[in-house]
This record gives sequence, C-alpha cells and structure tokens, in this order.
Amino acid sequence: MPTRDLVFLPDPRLRLTSAPVDAVTDDVRGLVDDMLDTMYAAPGIGLAAIQIGVPKRVITLDVSKKDEPKAPLALINPEIVWSSEALSVYEEGCLSIPEYYEDVERPAEVVVRFLDRDGQTREIRGDGLFATCVQHEIDHLNGVLFIDYLSRLKRERVTKRFQKAAKRDERD
Repeated sequence: MPTRDLVFLPDPRLRLTSAPVDAVTDDVRGLVDDMLDTMYAAPGIGLAAIQIGVPKRVITLDVSKKDEPKAPLALINPEIVWSSEALSVYEEGCLSIPEYYEDVERPAEVVVRFLDRDGQTREIRGDGLFATCVQHEIDHLNGVLFIDYLSRLKRERVTKRFQKAAKRDERD
C-alpha cells in the first residue's frame, strides 16, 4: 500500500471534526492499510485519518517496543466509554507537529469501543502509553491537538513557529 502525505500545523484541516464511518468497506480497509504504512514510514506510533487529509473517524496505533513484533491496531469510529480518575503524564509528540514534544496529563487508563477492520464492535482497555496514544488520536478526530493541553503561551509559540515555516515553504 502507498504511503500518503502528512498534513502539518497550521493546516486548518487538523481542526476539523471527522465524520463517522458508515460501513467498513474495502475502501476503509485500504485507508487503514495506507495509514499503517504512512505511520510506520514516518515513523510514528499513532495516526488519525485527518492527518493524511481524510476527515473520517479512523485511527491506527502500534505501541509495541522496537525489539517486539509489530502490533498494528486499527480503530474505526473509536469512542472512549470509560476513563480513570487517576492521571498520568507522558511526553507527547505528533507527526503533524514534527520535532515538538511536551508533557501532557491525561487519564491513566481508558476503555475504548470501536469497529475493527471486519466491522465487528470491540472494546479494549488500556493504560500507559496505549491509553495516552489512543486519547491523542481520538482528539485528532475531534479537531483537538496535544498543544491544546499546554499553556496559552506555549501553544501560541509553537503555532507561530509552524505558521512561519509554512510561509517559508510557500515562498520556496
């Protein structure tokens, strides 16, 4: 499957709310395959369809360690149905905001309901890096970026930096 071009901040598509997938078709499975290839090539551990310009509620994840076999996961129409009161902090980054990392506090554990690539409803409970990653990617489906959890000053600084870079790229 081909890799697709990533969408970068300040592209306004990153602020769109993605539409639900009506049915898991071969086209949706092809999108999932392209997303996994793009995510691995980047390299990254999570990707939302909007990050390749497709406003559909589809995310891919693989939080396996480098010395472990790949463990790709596709979640279609994912929704968090439970989250813990306990919080954890992870340093987050984003393929759409390259080379920028900040600590973000989120629920430490979540339960996510989704459709798998066969259209079957599934639930998965996770904590640690998985919980952080799945929340980060579901945020993308709602037009929310990890920088929205930062102070206004930090968010404005990174946004301005990427706006300047985009203007430079337009001139080149």
